[in-house]
Parts: sequence; structure tokens; C-alpha cells
Amino acid sequence: MRTVQAYRFALDLTPGQERGVLAHAGAARVAHNWALARVKAVMEQRAAERSYGVAEELLTPAVGWSLPALRRAWNAAKHNVAPWWRECSKEAFNTGLDALARALKNWSSSRTGKRAGRPVGFPRFKSRRRSTPAVRFTTGTIRVEPDRTHVVLPRLGRLKLHESGRKLARRIDNGTARIMSATVRRDAGRWHVSFCVEVERAERRPTRTDSTIGVDVGITNLAVLSTGETEPNPRHLTAARQRLRHLGRALSRKTGPDRRTGQRPSNRWQRASARLGRAHARVANLRRDSLHKLTTQLCQEHGTIVVEDLNVAGMLRNRRLARHIADAGFGELRRQLTYKTQWNGGRLIVADRWYPSSKTCSGCGAVKTKLALSERTYTCQTCGLTIDRDHNAALNLAALAAQYNTAGSGPVAARRADQKTRQRGQVAVKREPGTATAGQTGTVPPQRAGLPIMCSQECTER
Repeated sequence: MRTVQAYRFALDLTPGQERGVLAHAGAARVAHNWALARVKAVMEQRAAERSYGVAEELLTPAVGWSLPALRRAWNAAKHNVAPWWRECSKEAFNTGLDALARALKNWSSSRTGKRAGRPVGFPRFKSRRRSTPAVRFTTGTIRVEPDRTHVVLPRLGRLKLHESGRKLARRIDNGTARIMSATVRRDAGRWHVSFCVEVERAERRPTRTDSTIGVDVGITNLAVLSTGETEPNPRHLTAARQRLRHLGRALSRKTGPDRRTGQRPSNRWQRASARLGRAHARVANLRRDSLHKLTTQLCQEHGTIVVEDLNVAGMLRNRRLARHIADAGFGELRRQLTYKTQWNGGRLIVADRWYPSSKTCSGCGAVKTKLALSERTYTCQTCGLTIDRDHNAALNLAALAAQYNTAGSGPVAARRADQKTRQRGQVAVKREPGTATAGQTGTVPPQRAGLPIMCSQECTER
């Protein structure tokens, strides 16, 4: 199986090398801002001409914003815009132009309804002080040195790794990996290099191929399995809140930047801001590490994993639980399960968002009409079963896998969870809660689906 995988390593740059990387990142920012100003000026000019009543064929010619079109325009103007362009690699300018081309395409697709999800805004200009410095290399000399502690990148030369790169070097030596690109980026004061690699992975099988497990995520316990096992929630953000509060107060006492008066931040403010950024980065790294360990264990042991399609964005609107939900990382957990089940030859089933896993009795199948969030113990009024609420939901998810015997590996959508976001005016259709067989479809009320109420075509015409 061939797949695209990323390998990320920390770098130990010398002051001269850091200045070189920052110069390349600045070149990418200059190219991005120049192309954006050009596209924006033409769009505003055409809009103004339309307001004056100018015919469509007489408008100022539109400029293309695809990557090849932006490259041609930049090559024609770079001698005047950036006379120093020879000092940086061409990949630096291509990084900025490629980012702009993607942003404009996402904005256009969002406006025309071709892109699902939240509306995407028009691209903004990148600031030298607020943007994250990054540069991407796709051509030239990109390799890991034989000592496995250095990498070579175009124009930047030989860079020292903070850790050994033997994991990537072994695959390259065996001929099972091919480097496609390398991105150098600064996160929380530390430089990293990320290699986008096409990897040929050997076929794997889970330890227990016939095992099916339901995973119910939560706040008290990060994951409750249908086997009865629980994975405690580490709560990394909660554990670091005292230190983050201390660093935040120390930062507020320093002289920071003021955009209104143009005041520059003091050196003490910059050092305090760097300390606060490193503390937040540590929390993110700890959270990512714990999620990787949990998802890897699940995908290596079980052949079928069933999870819920949670509306995490909607759950974050609860101001009492938003911080705890964000700290748990529900979305990252499902993302890792999606690709790790494919790597290990397993199967991921995503239950429909409206599937009542918590309200359904895992013993007799009866469905409660109401179940408060504060009720942590499920008691069935029909059969008298008393069980932990999360364990009951995990058992229902595991039982759902018997209805979807799709062959092969990869994610499988249960109960239409694989459908894209519906277009405006399209009525959502779901299964009735508690039904275990196909059929019995109904209509989701617009208020419950989180959508505005829409009239029918007949009502609109009337």
C-alpha cells in the first residue's frame, strides 16, 4: 500500500542559518502580498466599473489566480518588485504564491457552494511580525545525510537535526520511501523540518482481526470501550492552567505592541511572550502524544472500531464545557483513527450523528425519550438494566457494526454519516431514533439540525 506520510524533526540552527531561513520566509511573504494586492486591485477596479454601468466586455481584463498564472506574473515583475530575488531560492517565492492560490480557490469555492463547511473569507495580507515563518521546497537537493543527524536543503545547505532521522533514512535506503517536499517552519520558538514522503507500507493485520470494539469519548474518561476498559482523560490544559496564568500575568506587565500608536514591543515582552508560547506548545504536544498512543493501540489490536460522528463545533458553543472539550481533542482522535485503521488493515465505522447510543438500552434495545447529561448511570425502565452511561453507549456502538459488513479496510459510514454537508434549501433526512433495521426514514426539523427554517418552493412563489 502506497500512502503519503509526514516525518517531522526538530532543527538546531546556527544564527547564520536562522537568518537564511527567515530571509526565505520573508521572500515568500513578499510574493504572497504582492500577488494578493494585484488580484485585489483588479477585482476592485472591475467592481467600480460595473457600478458606473460599463459593459461587461469593456471591463478591465481579469487576472488569473491559479498557481501557473501567478508564477508568470511574478516572473515578469520580480525584477522591479524584488531586485534581490537571486539571493533566495525560487521555492521561497513559490511558497507564497502557492498559499495564495489555495486561499483564493477556497474562497471562490466557498462562495459558489462547491466547498462544504463554514464560509471561507477573502485572503489577508501577511504581517512580518504576526505571521508564522515557513518555506517549502519541492525541487532541488533534499536528502538526509548518511550520519542521519543532518539534512540538506536547497540554498540553505546542511542543517543539523536535534534528533536522529533514522526512521526516514531507513525507508529511503530500503527504497520504500520517496521525499516529495520539505517544509521548514518555526513553532513556539523552535524550528522544525517536515518531509512529505510517499511511503510504501507493508500490509498489516490487527492482532485480533475479528474483534469489534465501540469507543465512546467523553470528558471524565477520554474513551470508554465496549470491553469495559476506560482511558482516563489526562487534562493537560487543566494541569498547566496555573503556570499559564502566571506567565500570562507576567506578560501583561510588560510593554507590549500597540497598533494604534505604532509602539514596538519591548525585549522583555518578547521574551515573556516566547515563554508563554512554549508553555502552550508543550500542552499541545502532550495532548497529541497521548492521543497517538491511544489510537495506535486500538488500531493495532482491533479489526473494527466504531465511533460517533460528534458535532464538535456545536459542542464548543457550550461555554461551561468548551475548554474541557477542546482539551480532550475529540476531532483529533477521530482523525487519527481514520488513517491508522487504513495503515493497519482495520475498519472504522462512524455512527450517524443522530444515532441514540446513550439513550438506547444495550440489553433490550428500548430507547429513552429524555436523558439528562447529569445522569451518569443508565437505568432501563423496561428490563431493569443498570449500567454506566458511557459503557452502555460503547456497547451500542459495538453492536452497530454487525449491520455493516463492508469488505476491505478504511472508514465506513453508518447511517449516512458519509454524506457531505447539504446545500442550502436541501432537507436533511435521517433514520428514526432507535430503529435497528433499514427503512423508517424521517425528516429532521430545521431547528434540531441547526439550520434556519426554510419554506418550500410553493410557499416561496406564493
